[in-house]
Amino acid sequence: MEAHTAGRVTAAPRGGAVSGIRRLATETKQAFKTTEFWAMVGAIVAIVIAGAIDDGFAARQVWLYVTIVAGAYMISRGLAKSGSSEPSTDELHHNQH
Repeated sequence: MEAHTAGRVTAAPRGGAVSGIRRLATETKQAFKTTEFWAMVGAIVAIVIAGAIDDGFAARQVWLYVTIVAGAYMISRGLAKSGSSEPSTDELHHNQH
């Protein structure tokens, strides 16, 4: 029996125990394919629009908030990618034979 889940292939013998896991892809998506990226873009657009409309919202505050949102996004992407690694081509070639 073979089950495909989230880019992983697991082979289970008749007893039901998993005999091995082979990694096919990384766990993280490309940045522009994530919900967090589009949420950041939306937040930055909203901040810039609010800064253009509201006279009490100074340009200095707008850029401060844009910087905070972008920095938080970069930190979250770094944390997401810290637990995953790209398999080397040597490992892939060796495992295929």
